This record gives sequence, structure tokens and C-alpha cells, in this order.
Amino acid sequence: MTRPAPIRVVLADDERMVRTALRAILSAEPDLEVVGEAATGAEAVSVVREVRPDVVLMDVRMPETDGIRATEQILATSAEPPRIVVVTTFENDSYVYDALRAGAAGFLLKRVDADALVQAVRLVARSDSLLFPAAVRTLAAEHARARPAPPAWVAKLTGREREVLRHMAQGLTNAEIARRMEVGAATVKSHVAAVLAKTGTRDRTQAVIAAYEAGFLNGR
Repeated sequence: MTRPAPIRVVLADDERMVRTALRAILSAEPDLEVVGEAATGAEAVSVVREVRPDVVLMDVRMPETDGIRATEQILATSAEPPRIVVVTTFENDSYVYDALRAGAAGFLLKRVDADALVQAVRLVARSDSLLFPAAVRTLAAEHARARPAPPAWVAKLTGREREVLRHMAQGLTNAEIARRMEVGAATVKSHVAAVLAKTGTRDRTQAVIAAYEAGFLNGR
């Protein structure tokens, strides 16, 4: 049996020691390959354009161009953009939330253990799951409280679309949602597309963030 191609990863962090540690952990796995490094957000954009990785581990606080702007640029200019995971020191950092709004698939703390790091890279590379720890909900709730009323798109969602959006927020893939709802994968894909259109968002991450901010997932 032919072994699947390894997951190609780019490391973007202004601290060489952090990049070295991440490279050592990931390179020890036969299905993971570090194909590039960057010390600034601008370098990250350039490296991603050159090597076209599957996953980028992106620090949010970097010189020249921070991880938020780099995430925006990568997702806006790549025909087949990589999955971007923000790696940060503080889970309640507003920079993390801004990166998620920009389209990052989730975030990890720099103190995460090696096994969790490896599994997170595999998860986002092989599926459409999101990495949303509880801390993100707290940050989103702060933004939601600033809204006087839910946005108009909330009332436009059908019952099925609401259900799909709630499952998306739980980090379920399309296949998992299909099993949970007992429908076909194509039906779920259609519902996801409708959710993105009605929320005016580009991807699943932004749709879930919008749902939190609207109070849709907070019981408001």
C-alpha cells in the first residue's frame, strides 16, 4: 500500500528557539514534514507562496507584519490556502481572536505538549475541523455584548442551517455532521455554503466567530 504524502508544515515565529523546538517535534513524525520557516509575517507570506504547505503554525506577535495580517494575506492570495493555526503564549490574547476572525482554523498555546501539537496539525490538515478552546468563546462573548441586537442574518437561517452552524462551532467535520444529522455529506456541504453566504463570511472559522458575536451560540 502506498503511504500518503506527508503533511507539509511551515513554522512562522520570530523566536528561533521556538521554531527549533517545533521542528524537532514535528520532524520526529513520519507523516509530518517541515518545509519552511519564517521569522516575520512578511516572510511567512513569501515562504507559503513558495512552498505551498498544508499547514502553517503562525505566531501572532511578529515584527514587520504580524500574524494577523499575514493570515489575511495568505488566505486572500492563495488559490488553495493552507490551514493556519495560531500559536501563542496567552489564550486570552485579543490578537488570537483577531487572527481567528481573519480565517485561522484555531489556535494552540506554546506550552502545549508534543502529542497535542502533533495531533492538532494532523486534525486541521486532514479535515475541516476547527480548534476552538473555551477561551475563544469568552473573547467572542465580549464582542457580542457590544451589539445592541443580533444581526439580520440570524433570522434568515433555516432550522437545518442553524443546526449545521451549531455543529460547526463544535469543531465537527462535514462527515461528522452528516452522521449526526443522518443526512448525506453533499447535503451538509450545501448547508455550510448557505451558512457562509447568509453570514457574509468566507470560511467556517469566520462563520463560527460571527455566530458567537451575534449571540447565536451564547443563548442570547
